[in-house]
Amino acid sequence: MRVTGSNSIPPQTPHDRAYAIKLALAFVCTYVVWGSTYLAIRYAVETIPPLVAVAIRHTIAGSILMAWALARGYRPRREHWVSGFIVGLLFFAIGHGLLHWAEKSGVASGLAALLIATEPMFILLMGWAMGQQRPHWLSGLGFIAGLAGVGILIGPDLTAHGSTTLGLIAALVSSVSWSVGVVISARVKLPDDAVARTAMPLICGAMMLWVAAIVSGEWHGFQANAVSARSWMGLAYLVLFGSVIAFTAYTWLLQRCPPALVATHTYANPIVAMLLGWMLVGEALNMRLVAASAAILGAIVLIRRGERASALRSHSPNIPAEMVAD
Repeated sequence: MRVTGSNSIPPQTPHDRAYAIKLALAFVCTYVVWGSTYLAIRYAVETIPPLVAVAIRHTIAGSILMAWALARGYRPRREHWVSGFIVGLLFFAIGHGLLHWAEKSGVASGLAALLIATEPMFILLMGWAMGQQRPHWLSGLGFIAGLAGVGILIGPDLTAHGSTTLGLIAALVSSVSWSVGVVISARVKLPDDAVARTAMPLICGAMMLWVAAIVSGEWHGFQANAVSARSWMGLAYLVLFGSVIAFTAYTWLLQRCPPALVATHTYANPIVAMLLGWMLVGEALNMRLVAASAAILGAIVLIRRGERASALRSHSPNIPAEMVAD
């Protein structure tokens, strides 16, 4: 039941409908496009070293977005660069860097995805610890359902691959680092311009990734003429769709929605990845995927209702929970 000030629901204005459409498209982008990047990454790293690939990806994407922002009149300030390096360090240098290193060290991609799916829980815990939000029981139930769905999806495959202890720790730290970046990004002085707000962490993160690629020796062993056409196409997809489009949508959502809700993409992405694998690579599609899909979609609904209930209760603390969790 939804509580309103009267018995009638106010009509939706064209502005409200346009905003709702933009919001839906942004969520679809983070769910579907970022899910499809698993296959693109697989193609890209076939003949491009992982750190070099991700450094090239973020350099090109960040440069495109920064050029667009400058053309719109944006001018970077010192605090923007400082904030960009902080967020870029957490999102890309540590988050993406450790995740790639973890998979290279022997952690199965399915297990890495399960560890990254802990991101919404870390965001919820940090938001609660910092007093940014009060977790609702529906959100907590949704997180459990989401993890269960991801576990159903990839659980049987986890014992089929070996993984090092350091690799497992690295993947988990990657999830924590990205989660901290989500919380911190709302507190640091990133640009108000939406495009520049996306470009700055990408460029700063790319700089640090280049340093990591050089120090690790990956750059010295890279031969551009040895890269296959499929790897170049995979990298091009990652630049345009994975970074320019999807990360812009993600950054835009973080300014308008609860972080834990935005982070539900980590539950939906494995489903998209498996569906694409079935359609394009011929991977098996079975009842395990159906059960996982039901659990993950249910998790998204529960988290959305929990965040809505928390928001309503914060404005009207005397309203019972059962009346706002419509």
